[in-house]
Amino acid sequence: MPKLQQKPVPLGSLHKGAKAEIVGLDETGIKTTLRKGELERRLIEMGLVEGTEVEILHEGFPKRDPIAVRAGTSTVALRRAEADAILVHKLSEPQR
Repeated sequence: MPKLQQKPVPLGSLHKGAKAEIVGLDETGIKTTLRKGELERRLIEMGLVEGTEVEILHEGFPKRDPIAVRAGTSTVALRRAEADAILVHKLSEPQR
């Protein structure tokens, strides 16, 4: 599937129905109570690694937080602030 853009964007910026491929993790600038490196370790343990295709399945109401993300055959829930540490290339936009 062709990428719609080449510049990586944070996963947390995508909307329900969007599909993307993970290109990296970067927790710098992410507000978290976890020790440095801990958020990245947890994301990796959940299968959110480079090359994995992801899809935003659900957004919380009313502020779109948290989000449900399908990564491979798993579904995980993330706060948008945590999802911003996951850099992706968009594969498709949601249909509105």
